Amino acid sequence: MTEATGTQSRFGDGVRTALGVGGLIAVVLGMLILLFPAKSGEITMQIVAALTAAYALAAGVVYIGSSIFSRSRGGWARVGHILLGLLYLAGGVVVMLNLGAAAAVIALFLSITIGALWVLEGIMAFTVVSESDSKVWTIVYGVISVIAGLSLILLPLLGAVTLWLLLGVAMVVMGVVQMVRALTLRPSV
Repeated sequence: MTEATGTQSRFGDGVRTALGVGGLIAVVLGMLILLFPAKSGEITMQIVAALTAAYALAAGVVYIGSSIFSRSRGGWARVGHILLGLLYLAGGVVVMLNLGAAAAVIALFLSITIGALWVLEGIMAFTVVSESDSKVWTIVYGVISVIAGLSLILLPLLGAVTLWLLLGVAMVVMGVVQMVRALTLRPSV
């Protein structure tokens, strides 16, 4: 076996291992989402809220610090940056003290935002129908996109739960496929 062949074999083994481990992790996370949707969603959104709060706290410190130690900024710019820093700090503290409520607000915001984007995407599909080679599919896509978007906007909590469960299903299916790929992958030698 030449050195190049050995290197290719080791690389192929590394790729197989990465695919297999990644697939296994996806299956486990997907199963956790499907078996414990409320708890896994709550924990995930609280982590997102905590990370958002940590960002706000750090940004607040940076704004205040840069304003205090800046020699080039004028008085009003410094005051404005200090006030902005204090707002960031206050927001970060409020979110940290109310992770559950912040998580619910973030979930609602994401669901409504995705809904609005889907409605806009559907509208954009309708604007290109005349230029499309497949007019029927463009219209079908636009209708489905608008209906799905309006559903998320009008029922954001149900939409968030549905998206969460679809994520769980997708992770399980894609994880299994990834593990099968890992088992059937043969390095090109």
